[in-house]
Amino acid sequence: MTAASVAVAGVLARLERRLLRSVEPGSAGRGSERTAQDARPVVAVVGLRSGSGATTIARALARELAARDPAGAAAVCGRAPSGAGTLRSPSAARLARTLSRVAPAGTRAVGRLCLVETEHLLALTAATMDVAPLVLDAASGAQAANAVSLADHTLLVVSSAVEPALATVVAASLACAGPQPVCVVNRVRDPGRWHGRSAVLLPETRLGARLAGAGHGTRGAFGPGLRDLADRCGMFPCE
Repeated sequence: MTAASVAVAGVLARLERRLLRSVEPGSAGRGSERTAQDARPVVAVVGLRSGSGATTIARALARELAARDPAGAAAVCGRAPSGAGTLRSPSAARLARTLSRVAPAGTRAVGRLCLVETEHLLALTAATMDVAPLVLDAASGAQAANAVSLADHTLLVVSSAVEPALATVVAASLACAGPQPVCVVNRVRDPGRWHGRSAVLLPETRLGARLAGAGHGTRGAFGPGLRDLADRCGMFPCE
């Protein structure tokens, strides 16, 4: 497929998901009786630069979404680190079996997550639409544009050293392919540089990064920011 056809397919897939959700009973918003299952999102996580922590954020967010989903699992598409851990939940194992049809040689369960390695993002989004939340851990360039075109929500992850003006320019560029990105500033040391800008600030926490890498929960200062991002993705804690 050409880049243009991929973008068109992504837009059509996203519109189809939204149309299906809009005609379902109780899909009007948080104040209605909509359930988490009705709003399982596809989230694209794009790192502005290598080393920004996008993979950590992607997996931590997916873990938070999994905790809010009735099935108790979420999928993450991206390159899985070799030391990702071996413990897995039954719900993640079931999801891995389901998604193995899309990526037979690149699917495994870790914690509450199903890690998927595949280039067939369109097929993966279709397979997860009624099954589990999906987080696309995308690199820059064409891969990012493809992921953003398929997403309901986009996160642009930047390090605290990045100039806020540059993050704004890149976010505007990504918005041409899909939803307006939420800027996530990772490992923040000087929050004042981002004062007055719409961004989610995440502190530096080695424990949170390790837990996210193993597909488990996040604790301490890392948690509130991740819960905020999950709320922004339209998934709210089940009461």
